Amino acid sequence: MTARVARASDPGGTTAMWVHDRPGGLWSDEDFAGWYRRDGRCGLSPARLATVCVLQFLLDLSVRQAAEAVRCRIDFKYALVRHEAPLSRAG
Repeated sequence: MTARVARASDPGGTTAMWVHDRPGGLWSDEDFAGWYRRDGRCGLSPARLATVCVLQFLLDLSVRQAAEAVRCRIDFKYALVRHEAPLSRAG
């Protein structure tokens, strides 16, 4: 649903949508595995945090603006979605 709404709201795409659509993604949580203890508390996905930081830099957003974008902007939500259900239903 997020992909459908994001594409309808901006058919040309945005920087955040481009980040999500990169083949193979920019990175995965496994890329950051060496930075965290194995027995540590579960937290936010390091790959998602890195994505927000990169978007904040690319779009020249303040910390507050980046937090607001994560909360409100559909293209940011789309960029942070890992796996989404297929657009068409089988059956």
